[in-house]
Amino acid sequence: MKIAMFSGGKDSLYASIRAGPIDAYVVLVYSFPIPSPHLVNLGLSVQTGLLTRKPVFIKRLTKGKEFSETVEFLRFLGVNTIVAGDVYIEEHLKYMEKLANEVGASLKEPLWGMDPLEVFYREVEYGIESRIIGVIHSLKDILGKVINQDNYEEIARYIIEKKADVLGEKGEYHTLVEYSPVHCDRLRYRIIGKKSISKNIILELGSI
Repeated sequence: MKIAMFSGGKDSLYASIRAGPIDAYVVLVYSFPIPSPHLVNLGLSVQTGLLTRKPVFIKRLTKGKEFSETVEFLRFLGVNTIVAGDVYIEEHLKYMEKLANEVGASLKEPLWGMDPLEVFYREVEYGIESRIIGVIHSLKDILGKVINQDNYEEIARYIIEKKADVLGEKGEYHTLVEYSPVHCDRLRYRIIGKKSISKNIILELGSI
């Protein structure tokens, strides 16, 4: 089985597309001290994956046992190929290499080594539309904006001016894919509100 590590965001989706056909997505639920915007909106993160007509497997991990439980889960699924969307953080790549080796699977990192701005542009040019659902406080002006072909250059310029990574590779911002060419329908939801947690502001979304 060929799986893609998936968050519901644009980079993980684009990596799965560039890696060729996959069989399923895997969403890992960690016990972070500061909740991820993807996990705050877990139902919709899963739903956007399902709208690509692929199954989504979810695994909640125990704190302190994340690696071993992930290995066990991927072996249980019979995974032989893992797709991930890392771009330039060496620590992330080494972790994924270790994970793949332990599972006995090959690793595909189709975005690795690409220029972050090029990845950002290519995602939009491919047709991925995504809403920004979490930001650090310095990027608060783009919280809730939908990245699409009408505004992506403006949003990229704003992020760069704020001296943040244009892909949010270090957690500067997070997205939820609303639609792409591999989606059978648009993701439908409503914005309930937003909350500030530590250094982050997170949109709270609800199903329609």
